[in-house]
Amino acid sequence: MNPSALDLQVAIVARLRADADLLGTLGGPRIHDGAPRGTEFPFVTLGDAGQSDWSDGTTAGGDVSLTLHVWSRQAGKKEAWAIAGILMRLLHDEPLTLADHHLVTLRATFAEVRRDPDGITEHGVVRLAALVEG
Repeated sequence: MNPSALDLQVAIVARLRADADLLGTLGGPRIHDGAPRGTEFPFVTLGDAGQSDWSDGTTAGGDVSLTLHVWSRQAGKKEAWAIAGILMRLLHDEPLTLADHHLVTLRATFAEVRRDPDGITEHGVVRLAALVEG
């Protein structure tokens, strides 16, 4: 059995890679768990993930947090915000099917876009929170 955070990550990546609007905006399936060197912009990477137990004695459950990062080199924040918006639309309250767990709820809880310290990259952050059982 996969940890619930990994199970959720797999389902999220599958959902994102199945969306024509996102793939068109990115210019292809540029969704990575660690972007390879030389990855063409824009792209999305999986960030920090964590989970904590909320079992109640009869049901095993977990609280999962996951961060997605958006990377854009287009001048201004418009492209990064557009991608972050698509991520939120695709995932907020989305009833994803997990391999080894049951998703109770998935929420996009936070988003921001800021200039990266390199001075040329716009960096978007989308935080997700989920409750899972099993």
